[in-house]
Amino acid sequence: MSYFKHHVFFCCNQRDGGQDCCNAMGASTAFAWTKERIASLGRSGAGAIRVSKAGCLGRCDIGPTLVVYPEAVWYTYVDQEDLEEIIQEHLIGGRPVERLRRE
Repeated sequence: MSYFKHHVFFCCNQRDGGQDCCNAMGASTAFAWTKERIASLGRSGAGAIRVSKAGCLGRCDIGPTLVVYPEAVWYTYVDQEDLEEIIQEHLIGGRPVERLRRE
């Protein structure tokens, strides 16, 4: 059994020279909002959900990216409504959000 039920990694990579990167698409803000939201729901910590920053996850081509483990479900998102849907449906409800899922 994993220490965390879910571990969410946000790509927060910043590339030089104007190359596409998740951080330029608001990833650090999305990470901070999600981490605070999970805590406000009382869902952080051992046996629950951990939200972490990651360096480059190599998927900037699909937009700002996060991945949820242990399921290895990759998502892209646009706004807090998308992130809230991932929280409620996947992280709490156990059902991946197919409309935001990327392979």
